[in-house]
Amino acid sequence: MLRVFLLKFLMYLSTGMIPLLIFCIVGYGLLAKKNVYESFIKGAADGLRTVVQILPTLIGLMTAVGILRASGFLEMLSQKLGTALTQAGFPAELVPLSIIRMFSSSAATGLALDIFKEYGPDSRLGLIASIMMCCTETVFYTMSVYFMRAGVKKTRYTLAGALLATFAGIAASVVLAGMM
Repeated sequence: MLRVFLLKFLMYLSTGMIPLLIFCIVGYGLLAKKNVYESFIKGAADGLRTVVQILPTLIGLMTAVGILRASGFLEMLSQKLGTALTQAGFPAELVPLSIIRMFSSSAATGLALDIFKEYGPDSRLGLIASIMMCCTETVFYTMSVYFMRAGVKKTRYTLAGALLATFAGIAASVVLAGMM
């Protein structure tokens, strides 16, 4: 009974969170005697400029992911890595998801949905895929977009750290799914 109440409360809270946040921001702006609408328009214009600046990078990444999938390279790489990773306890079926996840969240979501359709969301593969999607990041997308926008030329150890965190997230997803 308490569990049902708690779930309903969380659903109610999550439904109202965004409108409440917007109301608080607008209220704070009005109390601070700021022109909220003008600030919103200025922020929207800045956001639109940012989108225009990162659009070539986005197109390049989406094209690269499409080429990887259409050429069969991703499937070949998955087969080669899958045999080695199966020995380590990582399912070969999830290799494409773990590779694509580093480049594109939307393409990875499509692969995860394919895994759910084929194996089921409550299967071991479905659980690992779900957890992996939550605890990994689109490393190359994020680095290219944010570093380009900020004008960073020397990334130092960012890529190595991000890949290490991604591999840790993938390993954690296998362990956590095994515990369920």
